[in-house]
This record gives sequence, structure tokens and C-alpha cells, in this order.
Amino acid sequence: MTATQDRPAAEIGKDRRRKEDQRLITGRTRWTDNITLPGMLHLAMVRSPFAHATITSIDVEAAKASRNVVTVLTGKDFGDELGVNINAWPITPDQKTPTHSPMPADRVAFAGEVVAVVVARSAAAARDAAELVDVEYDELPAVIGIKKALEDSVLAHPDLGTNKSALWVFDSQEAGTGSDVEDAIGRARTDGILIEREYRQQRLIPAFMEPRSVVVDPTGEQITMWSATQIPHILRFALAATTGVPESKIRVIAPDVGGGFGGKLQTTPEEFIAWAVARRTGKPVKYTETRSESLMSAHHGRDQVQTLTLAAEKDGTVTGFKVHLDADLGAYISLVGGGIPVLGAFMFNAIYKFPAYRFECQTVLTNTTWTDAYRGAGRPEATYAIERMMDELAAEVGVDPLEIRERNWIKHEEFPFTTVAGLEYDSGNYEQATAQAKEVFGYDALRAEQKERRERGDRVQLGIGVSTFTEMCGLAPSRVLGSLDYGAGGWEHAGVRMLATGKVEVVTGTSAHGQGHETAFSQIVADRLGVPFEDVEVLHGDTQVAHRGLDTYGSRSLVVGGEALVKAVDKVIDKARHLASHLLEANRDDLDFSGGRFTVRGTDQGVAIQELATATFTGHNYPDDMELSIDAEATYDPVNFNYPHGTHLCAMEVDTETGAVKMRKYTCCDDIGTIINPLIVAGQVHGGLVQGIAQALWEEAVHDEAGTLVSGSFVDYLLPTSADTISFDVVHVNDPSVCTTNSLGTKGVGEAGTIASTPAVVNAVVDAVRHLGVSDIQMPCTPERVWRAIEDSRAGGATETPPDAMPHFQEGALNQDSTDGAGQ
Repeated sequence: MTATQDRPAAEIGKDRRRKEDQRLITGRTRWTDNITLPGMLHLAMVRSPFAHATITSIDVEAAKASRNVVTVLTGKDFGDELGVNINAWPITPDQKTPTHSPMPADRVAFAGEVVAVVVARSAAAARDAAELVDVEYDELPAVIGIKKALEDSVLAHPDLGTNKSALWVFDSQEAGTGSDVEDAIGRARTDGILIEREYRQQRLIPAFMEPRSVVVDPTGEQITMWSATQIPHILRFALAATTGVPESKIRVIAPDVGGGFGGKLQTTPEEFIAWAVARRTGKPVKYTETRSESLMSAHHGRDQVQTLTLAAEKDGTVTGFKVHLDADLGAYISLVGGGIPVLGAFMFNAIYKFPAYRFECQTVLTNTTWTDAYRGAGRPEATYAIERMMDELAAEVGVDPLEIRERNWIKHEEFPFTTVAGLEYDSGNYEQATAQAKEVFGYDALRAEQKERRERGDRVQLGIGVSTFTEMCGLAPSRVLGSLDYGAGGWEHAGVRMLATGKVEVVTGTSAHGQGHETAFSQIVADRLGVPFEDVEVLHGDTQVAHRGLDTYGSRSLVVGGEALVKAVDKVIDKARHLASHLLEANRDDLDFSGGRFTVRGTDQGVAIQELATATFTGHNYPDDMELSIDAEATYDPVNFNYPHGTHLCAMEVDTETGAVKMRKYTCCDDIGTIINPLIVAGQVHGGLVQGIAQALWEEAVHDEAGTLVSGSFVDYLLPTSADTISFDVVHVNDPSVCTTNSLGTKGVGEAGTIASTPAVVNAVVDAVRHLGVSDIQMPCTPERVWRAIEDSRAGGATETPPDAMPHFQEGALNQDSTDGAGQ
């Protein structure tokens, strides 16, 4: 179809079903594990059962002799062939960074680390033979948990001499963005309000739907790697930079990828091992992890202790905020793991006008699975801290939690606003988002019901949780990232190819893993070019097709990649205008472009842009000064982050006799600027909400004292299902604030739900029992922990309840019993 007169109405803002879903839900997609190549070999990893040990010997003979086994290789066999897992973000010049070999030869630093690889003709044969590899270890003392790491009595890496990796500090007085926080704390201590708290961000597992998988084909002039990754371009760079193979000889393809949530924002040991095995054997190889391997050795997220001090005047006006983070990086500093807590440094001030602020982050190494980005990456941790503290401040002052926030937030007429952390917020209307959320939620009626239940002394109490948030999206601009010693830029690249038949190929450097890029980008291009939605094809995830790109994470795909695409489309229109003026024998300034057609102003003469694409193919008639193409590419580097925001309200019912919690109602009102596809946005918000709620109520990765992951399956690591959630009320501000960071007026949405929902839920649970003397419950707020908090308060602050005094808990995620793991 090349005619544009049949083109539907404007695409931006339309509920389009995702183009991707037809092949995804019918099984006609191509996951990495579906790829089969002639002569392909299969890999199985032999992993250490110990968190810390020296490798004294590895006997591979029995495994090598097994049927269909080709070879068994160890770290010593590979030598320098393996490359190294890089840390792309050293946050300080003196950061202690252990070398991270994909397969160590002499010492393991966490349970699950690979010590040998079995290469066989089938996956089953490789797995069976892996059981026959006999590894002798001398177990070493392991350091588990942040507080143990800080003691330095046991070292995760003895050669470093300490577990402390880096101390990163931001001080508003030193930066010139605010006053002295210690002065504010001193004044609050003598004539104001001073609130000091310690909160725990438990360790989480991304738990993506598709386990990690990699296929490497070394045959031919180019080595091709297929990987279930979020970062094909960065992975190609890492392979070239650490193995010596020219980047031009490496092709990385991320086919359809089944989720990531930051968990596939990584260059993994398994990718480097598969790469090395393929090069050594000269044959294609495949490795796909089991779910148990994924939970144990794919990177984890969060894992922080937050020590917070908030100073305020007696009326609740905040005068200073001091944050000290201790962040567990695990056994190694992963791709951007060391910098994830630092991202949160710029968000602890949130939507508020704090005059003084200090942030310190001490990263530590332990003998546990390494940590890195998990949906929100630093922003959820910061939002949780400040929103919990604002509730504590409201309780201290004796006012409604929304009132204390309004006293401190940035008013809409004050934008653009430079924060105490040094960022410039371009837009926002916190008043409007809050008013809409309150109305939809029925805030006043629920507060009245809460009061009635308390007065009656009901067994089941009602709590109302508030979370107001903003976040920095886009992970750009490049110059800012450079100032933070980040190892890459924040730009993105896109191209638009006008084909001879009038169809359009879009090439983007972002790489989707479930976000709906093919649909949303098709809508943008169809809308701007005036061509049918069905005529646009989006290509991505292949470094040979999309030769430039920085991939997908940090809510950057639309706000950075989409803007690169807009710039490329505008170049196409500009080039096409030159050809149209020649064919129509009109001055280019007299041409109007609308609905996919150039028309001569004041006449009915015109030509469709798709017809111009055909004209460049034939080349029969074009101006002498024109290159015979209307294709275009563009690279976009933002001048600022962008800042979505919102107000989330949650009502939780808490059984004060059993600790069981139940969600009653959840409403969120977000400002995400221009919405390209409301259907996709709803899916992103709903998914984000569930992940944030899951941190509040269910999920926790637990290692025992020896460093074994005891939550190593979905029996012990609780993921919610649809049966465990409710229908959410998702609304957006009626008149989105003007977003000045991109021409589409879009703001990030992929992480918003996760960032805001966790404190909303915990605030609601605490609010339900605050009148009983409870001011905090450690996440996840399992029935046991809620019950213990109530009993401790009733007992006058007792720290432990005898096991035989425990009530009986019903099974099921919403009423799930939980045992505290060691080392927390």
C-alpha cells in the first residue's frame, strides 16, 4: 500500500495492539534457545558449591570419557583466551576492583561461580557429564552481609586487603547547590525535629521470564553471537576490547528477548566462556541456563543499608537531609554495579526543596552473587528512603502525610527548578497529580473508614500509604556521564530507509526485551511521515543491521532512541522536500507537507512521500545537486535527563492478630508527558507496580552464613501471580506538563511503577498499625514480620518473640509465612 489517502487518523496516542505479539504468543518467535546450527555443540557449567574456596584440583577424566562429550575445559586450560568481565563505571579513582575472570583458575568468590565447562553433542550429555567433574576445594572463610563486610575481619578478596571498594560523596555545600547539612541537623536537634532511621533494601532477583542463553558461531570470516541480552552493542564492544578480536569481526544479535528488568544489562561469564569454547573448537556452541542457575548466578539487585537523618522545623519544613548508604556489590563489581547506588544520590531529595543535603555511599565486596541494575536502578531505593522518612515526619508533626509533602514540594510555577543535588527539573505539576490521585482513590472516604475502624478496635485495621516520586530518565547526556566517570555515553542512533515500494524500514540502536518498540516506533514514524502504520518495519537488536547504538535500560528507549528517530524522520522529509520541489516544479518554500503528501500551496498539485521513495529508486528525474536517496540517519545526545513524576496511593488491610496483609485499593496518577500508545503504557505501569509491590510484600534473596543461596527456587523466592494482585486504577495528569528535553514531549515510564509502589505499600502497612506503636517493618512485609512488629510493640519493644508463640499462617503469597534468613 502506497497511497496515503487511506491512512488512518493520527497514530500517536492510539491504542495499537503490539505488532510483536502475534509471533510471540503463537510460538513463531526466535528465542536464543530456539536457534540450532549445523554441528552445534552444547555447554554445561560446573559451578562451585562454596562461597569462598581455593581450587586445589579438577579431575575431568570421567567426564571426558562420557558418551557424546567432546571436551572438558577449566580456567587453566583457557589462559588469556577468556577475556575478562569489565567494570565500566569505577565511581572513584581509588576504587578497589577485583579482577573478574569468567572462569577462575585458582579461587572462587561466590557459590555458583563457574570452574569448568563440559562441551558435548547434546545438552543432556553435557549436563550428565558435568556431574562427573570432580573438583577439590579448600574452603575459606566467607564474608556474608554488609555489616560483616564493613568489619574487614574476613576478606572477600584477600589480595585487596579490604572489603571496602569505594566511598563516593556528594555534599551540597561543597558543590555550591545548598547549605551545610550538619548545621541544619544541629539546629534541628536543639530547636526542631530530628528523625534518624535505618532502612534495609533487601536483595532481589530480576527473575526474567526467559533464562539467559547464548549461541556462538565462529565459522566464516565473522564470529556471530546470539544472546538473550539487553545490550548487544555494549557486549560486542566488551568482547572486542578484552579478547583482541577486531570489533568489525564480531556480530552480536539479540533476537526476541523474554524480559530483562536490568538482569540482562550485563556482560556475563557464560557469554565469554561460550565465545572462547567456540573459537577453540571451531564449531557453533550453545549454552542455556537452568532456572536454578539463573537465580543463583545471574546478577541480583538492591541490597543496601540506608542510614538516614532528616532535619526539620517544628512545622515540618525540612531543613536538611543526610544519607549514608552501605551497598553490597557481591563478589565482583559488575558492568555498572558500582554506580547503581550513586544513581540514587541525585534522587534522595525527590520532589522536595531541601536547602541542605549530603550523600555518602560506601560500596563493599562480599562472597555472594554480584549485584547490578534491577528495574529502577538506584531510583527505587532513593524514593523508598525519602518517602518513608516523609511519613515519619508527618507522624512526628501530627499532620496528614499528603500535607507534609505539600509543605515541602516544588510548586508547579517554580519550574524549571535546580535541586539541592544539582539537577535541573524541567517540568512538573505535583499538585495536579496528587489532586487527581486523591479523587480517583477516594482518599477522604478511606481516611474516614480508617478512623472508624480504629475507634471500634477492629481486628483488621486499614492503612493508607502515600508515595510521591520523580525520577531521572534517559541515562544521559554523555557529558554528564563522563563527569561521573561512566564508561560510555548516553546518545542513541536511528535510521529511516525509504524502500522502492514505498514501505519504510526503521533501524534503531535500542534493543527491546518486551517493551513494544516495534509498535511504538512504527506509530511515531507513521504519524510523522504520514504513511500507514502497517507499512513501517522496525529493525533492532543486531549490531550488523543497527551498526550504532547504546541499547536499552534506564527508561531511555523512547526519550532518547525515539528522539533520534524523530530527527532521522525529519531529515527524510527535508531531503524528500528537495526532490518534490523538483518534480512539482515549485519552490521548496511553497510546499506544504501533511498526511504524507507534499502539495504546492494554493493548488491541488502534490506528490506522496512514498512515491518519492520510488522515484529515488528509478533515478529517472532528480535535481543535479541531490544525492539520489531520501534515507537518513541521526544521533541524538540529550541536553538533560527527563523527569516523570506521580502520586501513588495504596490502601492495605492488616490483620493485627496474624499479621496477614491484603491490598484493598491502589491508585496512581503519573505525568509521563506525551503518551505514544496507551495500551503499552498501561502494561508498563501494571508490570512495574507488581514488581515494586513484590519487593514490599514477598520477594527476598537470602544467603545463609556459608554463602549458599537458600532462596534458590521459586518455592522459596516468592514471585506474585495475577491471583495475588488486584486491579489498579491507573490515570495520568489531564494536561501533561511541557517536557523540554525532547520534541515529542515524552517522559520515561518503564520504571515508574516500580519506583513509586514499594514505599506506597510499606507506608500503608505501617500506617495500619502505627497507632499500636509500630513505626517500621522490614521488607518484605510478610505476615510473620508484621505480627512480630505488633507483638514487639505490645511487649514494650521486645526484640524477639518465642517460636512457640507464633500464630498459624495460611499459605499463599498474600498470607505467606516467611523465615528470616541468616546474614541479614
